[in-house]
Amino acid sequence: MVLNGVDMLLNDRHKLEGKRVGLITTPTGLTTDFRSTISILHENFNLAAMFSPEHGVRGDLDAGALVDTYEDPYTGVKVFSLYRKDSKRLTAEMLDAVDVMVYDIQDVGVRYYTFIYTMLYALEDCAKAGIPFVVLDRVNPLDGVTIEGNILKQGFKSFVGNYELAVRYGLTAGEIATMANDQMGWNADLHVVPLSGWQREMRFPQTGLTWVHPSLGMPRYETALLYPGTCLFEGTNCSEGRGTTFPFEMIGAPYIEAQQLADVMNAKQLPGVRFRPVHFKPTVSKHAGELCGGVQLYVTDEQLIRPLDVGVTLMFTIRDLYEQFSFLPPIKEGSRPFIDLLCGDNVYRQPNVTAAQLLEQFAEESKQFAELKKDYHIYK
Repeated sequence: MVLNGVDMLLNDRHKLEGKRVGLITTPTGLTTDFRSTISILHENFNLAAMFSPEHGVRGDLDAGALVDTYEDPYTGVKVFSLYRKDSKRLTAEMLDAVDVMVYDIQDVGVRYYTFIYTMLYALEDCAKAGIPFVVLDRVNPLDGVTIEGNILKQGFKSFVGNYELAVRYGLTAGEIATMANDQMGWNADLHVVPLSGWQREMRFPQTGLTWVHPSLGMPRYETALLYPGTCLFEGTNCSEGRGTTFPFEMIGAPYIEAQQLADVMNAKQLPGVRFRPVHFKPTVSKHAGELCGGVQLYVTDEQLIRPLDVGVTLMFTIRDLYEQFSFLPPIKEGSRPFIDLLCGDNVYRQPNVTAAQLLEQFAEESKQFAELKKDYHIYK
């Protein structure tokens, strides 16, 4: 049986005993028997403060919604915001409230997902303040061996990509923290409470763990498996399925002819995936209330599917079929288009570039990252 770091915590108490403990967490902070990390720390240690990333400590906020500082009604502990309009960093006031910081959030193994940057920002800030940092490690649901995509380039950093990772990076949160702490020279007092029973080749269904959605847009393991490719549509004028019951599993727009797109994509015979023509009206986000044609993606073989390849191929197929397709402009003046931030480069917007050319380039960068990350493997 696989156990996450929080399940092992009470056997590894020395870093927290007698200290004012800070906790960065979300509703995924649970033991295998569904006790919350908040309760574990509150009952066994001095839980002095909590710190809320995107979506909130209790998971009650939508993607992108700002978080205010408040008092947790269940514990009476003050909750500081790490998802503010002006900053996502720890302040001096926050750091003064704790003697040690604990991080426990389920990641999805994809560079765009923001929780790892909350962790890395906090790790850097705690290193500067001389505050120990404890990662309660969790499985990478997409496994610890498969790498996909390009490496983020300097000049393209943002909160959806703030470290030189491949898109699908094959590391746990504890391994990323270890790598960043070494490569960035932060010299943090970092302690990883490791997993028990996890092997690098395991994907989530093989762990025996129960899927608890890390955010409202990530309801299923299959969503996370498709996410390396379908998240790219956040940078386009296509709906990525937000506002439907299948976010990141349905892609569409009012200008897409569903049957045509499904036929073209299925004819490509991409391994491990099939496409069904669909029509849907998102309730929120892009094209809210509008009828969209598009496709729903079905994973037919989780071992064979290369989700980034699928997403890139689908995006460029839509580009070539429909002249109405476009990449979204920058959110604010002077910033980069969101597709560049997701890519960590501007290659998707280069004129006349093809999906095949990009995927060949990405494969080489994936090999480079696969070699680099081996030095930071905690699990064999």
